[in-house]
Amino acid sequence: MGKWELYTAKEIRAKGWLARQLQLQAQGLSGNLDKIWPDVRDSAWVGGDREGWERVPYWLDGFIPLAYLLQDADMIARAKRYIDAILERQQPDGWICPCTEERRPRYDTWAVLLISKVLTVYYECSQDERIPGALYRVLKNYHALLKDGTLHLFDWGKSRWYEGLIAIRFLYKIFPEEWLPELAAILQQQGADYNEFTEQWKRPLNFWRQTTHIVNLAMMLKAEAVSCELSQKEYTDNAEYLYDILYRYNGTPVGLFTGDECLSGLSPIQGTELCAVVEQMYSFQLLYAFTGDEKWAERLEVLAFNALPATVSADMWTHQYVQMSNQIACQKFPGRSLFRTNNEEAHLFGLEPNYGCCTANFNQGWPKFVLSAFMHQGDTVISSMPVPSELKADIGHIVLDTDYPFENTFTYTVEAAAPFTLVIRVPSFAKNLTVDGAAAQDEQLVFRFAAGEKRTLRIAYEAEPYLEKRPHGLNTVRCGSLVFSLPIRYEKKMLEYERGGVERRFPYCDYELVPVSDWSYAYCGGELTLQRRGVSDIPFADDAPPVTVRAAVKEIDWGLEDGFETVCAKVPQSTVPLSEAKAVELYPYGCARLRMTELPVVE
Repeated sequence: MGKWELYTAKEIRAKGWLARQLQLQAQGLSGNLDKIWPDVRDSAWVGGDREGWERVPYWLDGFIPLAYLLQDADMIARAKRYIDAILERQQPDGWICPCTEERRPRYDTWAVLLISKVLTVYYECSQDERIPGALYRVLKNYHALLKDGTLHLFDWGKSRWYEGLIAIRFLYKIFPEEWLPELAAILQQQGADYNEFTEQWKRPLNFWRQTTHIVNLAMMLKAEAVSCELSQKEYTDNAEYLYDILYRYNGTPVGLFTGDECLSGLSPIQGTELCAVVEQMYSFQLLYAFTGDEKWAERLEVLAFNALPATVSADMWTHQYVQMSNQIACQKFPGRSLFRTNNEEAHLFGLEPNYGCCTANFNQGWPKFVLSAFMHQGDTVISSMPVPSELKADIGHIVLDTDYPFENTFTYTVEAAAPFTLVIRVPSFAKNLTVDGAAAQDEQLVFRFAAGEKRTLRIAYEAEPYLEKRPHGLNTVRCGSLVFSLPIRYEKKMLEYERGGVERRFPYCDYELVPVSDWSYAYCGGELTLQRRGVSDIPFADDAPPVTVRAAVKEIDWGLEDGFETVCAKVPQSTVPLSEAKAVELYPYGCARLRMTELPVVE
């Protein structure tokens, strides 16, 4: 356990297209929620009268590292104002949530677990000396209330007990007191054991429950990894066992599990909630750090480069609640919803379609991914996510220039301040690997640097596009960590209105995406040809993809899902070709807000 330790936002910076992605996020919804959204701006966490549970902690969990990664003085000051207000309201006994003492037994303490994690994030970014003491009082009070029976885990706290282990582990390194492992044990005893629910994951139901809730499942994958050190139990890779069941019965081409909100099977027209995307990314980040198992790193890449950008508008001002693999339109359903437990507008791009949790929570995705770029253990540093980035740490200065995953060349410029070893992770799909022009075959490249040494390393490899089989006789095009879709051109219909005291107006209004190009196709053989175009100022722009795949298709009679005018059928009603073959350009999934991702193959 503890294979790799994470660096902080003080040591890592994004560069190139990844830095532009962070800047778009800061200029968009994430960087402005405290100005425009009542549930953050007027939250009970800071003395207001709006939501006083998960939304401010969710927002801070991404806004804080975003502010520090960008070194944005205004954003850093705004984050501090929120932390100051929260700490000022901490009760003498340590209780920190905006809840009266009488209400505590009925207050779902998922918020305690979440704000505790946020305080660790803030400390790692700011080194604010108040935080360890404040967090000590929070968790000491929580331990006492759980131990004497004043509090019990229920609902979300029961389902997400393992999230509290992030802060417990952090605090135990500073205060190695036995009540902290005891608190971890109490949480586990009262919390849900997901191994008991795996049979529920194999057959989706139109029924809402905690044990099949997609965000809970995305979070819980890391439970064993983050608990082993405190429980002193051997790690068994239970996450892989659970992941395998979830993916086998609910997997999507971009590494997600369907869930809108609960598990939804293998249909390409069922959705996945955005909160699940970023929580699954965070689970994979920690699983890789705790275990060093490279499968988690590769799975993290697939989510980050496909699922995350696809469900947020290119300017990052709007987002969906759920994304669909085959998504031919994003228009409000006039009758009942297609989704199992979500409403008729959950797939629109907007301020808070369906429900506002994702509005606050989605912004942790990119900042935490950037913090995965480099990790360390002793005097060894690993380039774990080979994205454009920079590390300044005790060992020295490393700059990685690349446009990965849109191309596969990497230039590492290294200046060593002390002796250290650099490990470069090479993905399993890499072909024809070279180091400084010479052929290499290793899955990990290892370089030793002496103090004062300066060196440039040039790494390159190839990845070839291919068809990957999907359920129901469908197929997806992949190349490396990128999934490709047939893009559908669309017109945007802007919806400005007010509901429940929350205003939607440009640029944070809602949008319907109305298709204006054909989508009823099947692949028909022939070569898949990769074409690189270069990354634009907006990396995941709908109209300027950095890379495409040229493929051949034929028209078929796909048909619409029964009862819907804006949803393609789950599977084609006929695969008889209706046209001659023609060439199309497939876009990265993350650049295609309307798309067909899973298609049949015809002769």
